[in-house]
Amino acid sequence: MTDRENILRTIRFEQPDHIPVVFAINGACWHHYDQNALQDLMEDHSLLFPGYIRQEEVIPDYGLCGWKDKPYTDPWGCLWETTDDGIVGVVTKHPLEDWSAFDNYQAPDPNKTDGTYPVDWETILRENTDENIKATKESGRLVAAGLSHGHTFLRLQDIRGYQNLLFDMADDEPRLHKLIGMVSDFNYQYVQNCIKLQPDIMGFPEDLGMQVGPMLSPDCFRKYIKPVFKRMMKPARDIGCIVHMHSDGDIRMLVDDLIDGGVDVINLQDLVNGIDWIAAKFAGKVCIDLDIDRQQITAFGTPEQIDALVREEVEKLGSKQGGLMLIYGMYPGIPLQNAKALMDAMEKYSTYYV
Repeated sequence: MTDRENILRTIRFEQPDHIPVVFAINGACWHHYDQNALQDLMEDHSLLFPGYIRQEEVIPDYGLCGWKDKPYTDPWGCLWETTDDGIVGVVTKHPLEDWSAFDNYQAPDPNKTDGTYPVDWETILRENTDENIKATKESGRLVAAGLSHGHTFLRLQDIRGYQNLLFDMADDEPRLHKLIGMVSDFNYQYVQNCIKLQPDIMGFPEDLGMQVGPMLSPDCFRKYIKPVFKRMMKPARDIGCIVHMHSDGDIRMLVDDLIDGGVDVINLQDLVNGIDWIAAKFAGKVCIDLDIDRQQITAFGTPEQIDALVREEVEKLGSKQGGLMLIYGMYPGIPLQNAKALMDAMEKYSTYYV
């Protein structure tokens, strides 16, 4: 079956051909590792990198937030800086750190930006006609769209600063409600643009968790953030589009609200949340897009431990009926032999079920 059909069958528990696997190599890796060694691994793993064509030199696109010597101010007025090319930076200047600037503060145009980077929707819609979209789907490719990473809670944090934002929530600051309305309206309009692409799946990536527990209380999430999520996800659900939600960190206290808000596929980290907890909560019920550990075993373990980890995850979370996808993000620091071991395991166990 095609990749598109395999993914859709996985999400819908309709007996896919294999577990969809994604191995994403962060742009910074191309100047931290020998490029030939990385490309050798990619050529040797055709399931993870189908049709990969070797390059004499890989020149990655770091994105506007990923240049160490080029601070970037996004359309919301947040200043981004990083210390390593390819690693998305952090906001070092918040445009509304002081509420005194709020009266003249305006949201960007969702027809020209996704909130972080410029987006030319006029060109996108001109190039994606109904016929082109139909042809893409018929060729076996998934049509995906969605918001930029950090669309709501992180956006508010970037605009106000983390501590200020939590104090605003605790104080029920009236201006916070107005700011949330601006962010919500922007996101809603951007989703309306995405829907014109007739996507199979729409992504809503946001980080809500810390190493232990969420970055905001469940009560604050329900009061301030969940309504925004429900509003912007509803148009996607109304057209039958699959809603994919990503969050790093420990989100165990928030997942019930996320699913209730309209999420069909939950992308969460394995060891931070616990494989057994994830299995008890979601296996066989909600599709899991499992983010494989980047902090412990793949960074400091042995190839044998990596193989055992992936096998355990597939055994506990996978099924011939579907409901499991695997994704790994490679960043500088992981030994290349561990990267190879993980690639081997992801391909090896993509068709393995107890």
